[in-house]
Amino acid sequence: MNPVSLSEYLMVSGILFAIGLAGVIVRRNIIVIFMCLEMMLAAANLTLVAFSRHNLSTFDGLPDYNGQVLVFFIITVAAAEVAVGLAIIVALYRARQTVNVDDLTSMRG
Repeated sequence: MNPVSLSEYLMVSGILFAIGLAGVIVRRNIIVIFMCLEMMLAAANLTLVAFSRHNLSTFDGLPDYNGQVLVFFIITVAAAEVAVGLAIIVALYRARQTVNVDDLTSMRG
């Protein structure tokens, strides 16, 4: 079996990040923008795990798991971010009856 190289992981991560960035820039639905931001965060997590697996410890030859521990904390913070972000989106929808970014540019009700 041929193991997947670091460059292939980074290519997939870069593609995911580019799709997420394009979605944030192009789309006007706040829920889709929120999902694209989460896709960009997942791409960053994939990069951290790829570098963690690629970087071998000098003591025993095992992978350096510090990056994977950091990913665990990032996922935990992302879960809290999703809960707060969706609560804000629901509150905005209840107040304005829209999730279109162009209609939500003003803070006045």
